[in-house]
Amino acid sequence: MKLPRELVNGFLMSVSIALFFLLMEFLNLSDNYYLRILNLLFVFYWVNRTIKQNLMEGQNGYLSNLLSAGFTAIFGVIISIAGLLFYIYNKGGTQYINRLSEQFIFGGASVNEYCFGLLFEGLASSMIVVFISMQFWRNKTLLND
Repeated sequence: MKLPRELVNGFLMSVSIALFFLLMEFLNLSDNYYLRILNLLFVFYWVNRTIKQNLMEGQNGYLSNLLSAGFTAIFGVIISIAGLLFYIYNKGGTQYINRLSEQFIFGGASVNEYCFGLLFEGLASSMIVVFISMQFWRNKTLLND
C-alpha cells in the first residue's frame, strides 16, 4: 500500500525539523532563537516538493494543489509538535520547559501551554508558507484556477 505524498512529505518534514533541533541541542545552540526560524526552510522545501510532485503527475488544479500543500504542512506541524511533547517529557518535563520557555513569546508556560502555543505558531507560519509557495508555482506554471 502506497501512502499519499502529503503524509510522506509531512512526516519527512517533521523528521528533518526534529533532526535540525537535535543538532542545535547537541551544539548547545538551542537557546539561540534566531536559529529556530530556520525551520521554515524545511517547511518550504517539503511543501514545494509536494506541489512539484503534483505538477509532475499532471495535477494542475490550484485548489487541489493548495489543499495538498496545506495538508502536508499541517500534518508535518502536528507530528513535529507531538514529537516535541514526547521529547520534553523525556528530558524532564517542567524543568526542561522552564529553560526553553524563557525565550518563547510567553515565558513560564507549562509543557502543554508551550506545545499548544507552538502548534498555533507552526500552523500559522505553515499556512503563510503554503500561500507563498502556491503564488510561486502559479507564476511559474499554468495552474488552473
